[in-house]
Amino acid sequence: MNYRHAYHAGNFADCMKHAILVWLLRALARKAAAMFVLDTHAGIGRYRLDEGPAARTSEWRHGIARLLDAPPAPLADYVGLVRELGLYPGSPAIIRALMRADDRLACCELHPEDAVALRRYFLRDRQVAVHHRDGYEALGALLPPQAGRGLVLIDPPYEATDEFERLLAGLRRGHARFRSGVFAAWYPIKHRAPVRAFHAAIKESGLRDVIAVELVLRDPVEPALLNGCGLVIINPPYRFEGEAPALLGALLDRLGTRERGEGAGLLRLADE
Repeated sequence: MNYRHAYHAGNFADCMKHAILVWLLRALARKAAAMFVLDTHAGIGRYRLDEGPAARTSEWRHGIARLLDAPPAPLADYVGLVRELGLYPGSPAIIRALMRADDRLACCELHPEDAVALRRYFLRDRQVAVHHRDGYEALGALLPPQAGRGLVLIDPPYEATDEFERLLAGLRRGHARFRSGVFAAWYPIKHRAPVRAFHAAIKESGLRDVIAVELVLRDPVEPALLNGCGLVIINPPYRFEGEAPALLGALLDRLGTRERGEGAGLLRLADE
């Protein structure tokens, strides 16, 4: 599996992650105070789906392509933003589109070519800083923000065999520095054992107010396949638990495979 995001842009995992991201950003924007957003594994900003890596894998045809026509109401905001921005917007483009005049975004990208492309995308944008650095390291270096409120998106490539352990360590380090921040961390579901261990480790970590949301398209028994994905949310904004199930249900209805084991849901891992 090639972990550079250009190969997977617009797939079902992107749709789930970005639909939740849009909801979280809208929720944070309900308050007038400025916010800071840190995108630890940012990619290049926008992706062509009709040529290059995404065209070779065609994963987007089973993702965003199924949502563009008459999207269900819970997904209308996200899909409308995709149409407005053109190409397929990665998380930095989505975040930037929803920022207000006093908000700030810091993007981290370790791959040198992708970092150059991201700098070019945000050239002369004074509200965005692009860092060619390790995203996990940035959780210590760039937090807490001056704004005092905001969102941290962590979307690692899962190339390392200990990525779940690195992710939890990053969450603990970032949260210790930015306790009021909303953290959203993406993870793959290939088979259940690593995810169960990850959830158990979160429960034992001392982190509070943690929810996991998941979208599973097929029974996760084949570790070679991306069978589903999830997001761990720390400090979910008001109404998230009530409204996230409708988002997940709409995604499952449009993107589901009708195979055994598919489903979507929300699980509280730690109370407030």
